Amino acid sequence: MPAVPLTEWLRGQDDQLLADLLRARPDLATPPPADLAVLAARAGSRASVSRAAEGLDTFTLAVLDALVVADADREPVTRAEVEALVGPGAPASRVRAALDQLSRLALAWGPPEELSVVPAAREAGGLYPAGLGQPSAALVDVDVAEVVAGLAEADRRLLTALAHGSSPVGRTRDAAVVVPLERAQTPVQRLLAMGLLLRRDAENVELPRQVGLALRGDSPLGTVRLDEPVPREVSHSNVDATGAGEVLEILRRTEKLIELWSEEPATVLKAGGLGVRDVRRLARELDTDDRGASFVVELAFGAGMIADSATATNPEWMPTTVVDPWLVASPANRWATLAAAWLDLPRLPGLAGLRDAKDKVLAPLSDDLRRAPAPAERRRVLAALAELPPGAGIADPDELAEVLAWRAPRRGGRLRDEIVRWTLHEATALGVVALGAITTAGRTLLADGPAQAAKAMAESMPEPVDHVLVQADLTVVAPGPLEPTLAVDMAQVADVESAGSATVYRVTEQSVRRALDAGRSAQDLHELFTTKSRTPVPQGLTYLIDDVARRHGRLRGGPAACFLRCDDPVLLAEVAAHPLAARLELRRIAPTVVVSPLPLADVLDELRGAGFAPAAEGADGQVIDLRQTGHRLPATQSARARRAGLPNPPSIERLRDIVAQVRASDTAAATRRGRTVSLTSGGGVADTSATLALLREAIERNGHVLIDFVDARGVASQRVVTPFRVGGGVLEGRDVVDQVGNQAGDQASETVRQYPLHRITSASLIATN
Repeated sequence: MPAVPLTEWLRGQDDQLLADLLRARPDLATPPPADLAVLAARAGSRASVSRAAEGLDTFTLAVLDALVVADADREPVTRAEVEALVGPGAPASRVRAALDQLSRLALAWGPPEELSVVPAAREAGGLYPAGLGQPSAALVDVDVAEVVAGLAEADRRLLTALAHGSSPVGRTRDAAVVVPLERAQTPVQRLLAMGLLLRRDAENVELPRQVGLALRGDSPLGTVRLDEPVPREVSHSNVDATGAGEVLEILRRTEKLIELWSEEPATVLKAGGLGVRDVRRLARELDTDDRGASFVVELAFGAGMIADSATATNPEWMPTTVVDPWLVASPANRWATLAAAWLDLPRLPGLAGLRDAKDKVLAPLSDDLRRAPAPAERRRVLAALAELPPGAGIADPDELAEVLAWRAPRRGGRLRDEIVRWTLHEATALGVVALGAITTAGRTLLADGPAQAAKAMAESMPEPVDHVLVQADLTVVAPGPLEPTLAVDMAQVADVESAGSATVYRVTEQSVRRALDAGRSAQDLHELFTTKSRTPVPQGLTYLIDDVARRHGRLRGGPAACFLRCDDPVLLAEVAAHPLAARLELRRIAPTVVVSPLPLADVLDELRGAGFAPAAEGADGQVIDLRQTGHRLPATQSARARRAGLPNPPSIERLRDIVAQVRASDTAAATRRGRTVSLTSGGGVADTSATLALLREAIERNGHVLIDFVDARGVASQRVVTPFRVGGGVLEGRDVVDQVGNQAGDQASETVRQYPLHRITSASLIATN
């Protein structure tokens, strides 16, 4: 029975099915197909079929394999044949549903008694569909089941192992030469002689399809898993609170990264990326491991917060101007920026530190980590978690990987399961997932975007506190996230000792000096701790502040290229006599003043290192802060991580337009084949004068023309147009919209379009029979 060509089958479908097909397989619509023949050719191409098959679940793929095994790409088969191949364990309704899905995707088509499959399905599914070998011509007329039943136990056991494995090919030492049956001494030699195994080369044999089917009995495709596995669920009441705690930690680490690279940018490797030493140094500073440090830098890179100074002689990784408004934003908004950047990041941070095929370490921030499908894979993992009720999560990441593998076994490649684990780990570090469950903010991010997610996260995070608890050992405990102003004050006067839901600071001589260098007075610091501490301020802290303040600023410097002055000539003489004075090129110009040709900041740093406590002063004699605000790069588009995920599918309106144009072009193409209308003589005009004459003739006849048109973007297409005016270098007319099988001209769109004549490359007049 001859098969109905895919083109003819598509021609008989309604517009809604064609639009659904283009939505499900957007690659078929890019660029819009010229007609149904082009659409069918694309739908049957190996690349497109492979892409469509990546979205099929395990059972639907088994039905597709059944069509291939039944040779439905050569001759139509019946649905009963497909059901028999799938096996008695699969309900007929499930098989029908799978066939309907394959039909909607134009991978299979036809009525139940004449099912066909695209030939590329055989190539896309691999050399051995359902683990079955190639048919053997020598076994066409042989009762294979009877022959197998009469084999010796050892011979039958060998065939059974190959029949129920994932591949019909096996390695052996007995395939060097095929010997006659009477000389065969091993099972492989006997089976080769009988034609029940096929020799592929000196070390490999293949089980013919007929033998595999005979041994599999009533399960020709092997074990077909009908339903997806069900992972164990666990429920928690504190998912959002736990996630919020992780948010505070990732924000702290990102801020620390910005601070570190503002002061001392990291070197860009010659091959691109961040070196191992820099990763390890950063891991120590961020109090995490190499994997965690790599994730933080990839996250900041994705948000456009860091970039390499590509134009510099010695390029370095440093913050961009994006960080400055980010640093002053609310914690929830800062989180939303990072979370949105991660969700759309076309890179796999989990690859950092692994080795490629050439045994080269994959560096973070290098192009080696780019993977265009990464955003779609992250969303797929999060969407699976979002299917669970709020507060419910998975007990084991491997179980979620197993679920996603059943849903799309051909998707993801060799890193498929690893990507699931990496995504869960990264989402947990970001507070998108906590305790194996997606947080409310994570669920909102996936469904509604970062703006709404920021509001959800703000509700999950603890309220900022306006106080601290000063301890006798000079530690200061912040029992929650501090208000922005208090957080800045504490960062000036104390160092973070441990972070989390409660942050522990430590006040040291260096941290007090840092606050004084920033222009704070001793009175300011006393007032800060007195008003903001809920516990009494210990005497040790008071003494420390007073002692550092007493010594601070006794020696002052100012720009001149710089000068040092001191009211105590003895102290200044001590400085001038110090071995450091020669290196700083200090020159005493008065009993209380010395000068240096070096920058003031460098001189003061050297003096502090030698044990002195100088302070910088401005033109008015007041203490000033000489610390650098940090290196910054302009926040250009190139500084942001290039997001190159899959293109968005066309809109519904665009799909309808494409379908209408395909219908019209198909009718016009059929015109040349004489299906329902015919071309007048002289059709296919290419020169301008003849084109004008042809268009005017169509207007007089109230007819239609097929034009080849190139738009402003250089995209060529064919359109069937009902013209009603031509002049001024423009053709005005209505595009013909072919409705469900109607001829061109039965209905026209209400939209009047203008086509510049210089963009019309040819025109053909269409007249109805």
